Amino acid sequence: MHGYTANKDDYLKRLRRIEGQVRGIAKMVDEDKYCIDILTQVSAATKALQSVALGLLEEHLASCVVDAARAGGADADLKVREAADAIARLVRS
Repeated sequence: MHGYTANKDDYLKRLRRIEGQVRGIAKMVDEDKYCIDILTQVSAATKALQSVALGLLEEHLASCVVDAARAGGADADLKVREAADAIARLVRS
């Protein structure tokens, strides 16, 4: 079981909403809508994805990383490194 499992339905609902936003953006491009309006929607979708990512990261830290740290050993080091790498990817995006 993963850290997000308890909130899986919420994440799926949010991701479906984002999927709809992205389809809407594609439709705007197809219909030659104004650039700034499209960029506004891209920004909203990006923020929504970032929110999902931060939620998943928080749950990963609170469950997977904490559990591994309690157990200690190489797995703990691996989980901390994975989390640090994920944070670095989020910061760069």
